[in-house]
Amino acid sequence: MTLEVIGAGLGRTGTTSLKLALERLGFVRCHHMTEFIAHPETAPDWNRAAQGEPVDWDRLLAGYRATTDWPACHFYQELAARYPLAKIVLTVREADSWFRSTQATIFSDQHLQQVAARPMEPFVSKAILPLFGGRIHDREHLIQVYEQHNAQVRRVMPAERLLVYDVLEGWEPLCRFLGQPPPAEPFPRANTTETFRQRRPLVNVEAPEGS
Repeated sequence: MTLEVIGAGLGRTGTTSLKLALERLGFVRCHHMTEFIAHPETAPDWNRAAQGEPVDWDRLLAGYRATTDWPACHFYQELAARYPLAKIVLTVREADSWFRSTQATIFSDQHLQQVAARPMEPFVSKAILPLFGGRIHDREHLIQVYEQHNAQVRRVMPAERLLVYDVLEGWEPLCRFLGQPPPAEPFPRANTTETFRQRRPLVNVEAPEGS
């Protein structure tokens, strides 16, 4: 099994909805931060990758046909090079909306306190927080980094491999890009800011809920 879809969008851009959509389309399984949480034994490899050390992507992502969200989106270029036939999906949303969502969820003090007790904490500290220069509550800076990331993906990925995608667009553009018929059911909408804040504490997470 090899990766067929690589999610390049940062967290809080509809990555959980994309995970569910890809799995509904047959790209089972799709790696997501919730997989990291569910499989803490993979943390050393992700943490080594965060430090720029080589990792065996085939072994680390064995059993997955797709990725979305952190930690994998941090390595979209490495994954795109390792799996040259994989298609790239850059999930995007309006920048102010994205910023507000991060502050209420993944970058809230409550969530970061929970992360501190979890195996993903070194990855957050070595990869995610440095991406934003540690200035995770600075609106202008966060949005600048977010927009620079999206622009970089557009710049370095061949147009024929890339879909820039807002999950609010639903099934049609995603299915057209992947050559799949659109399912009859509504497009999944999961892990909104409200559901993120209402869910069980991270320390008790067992089922995928993601970001």
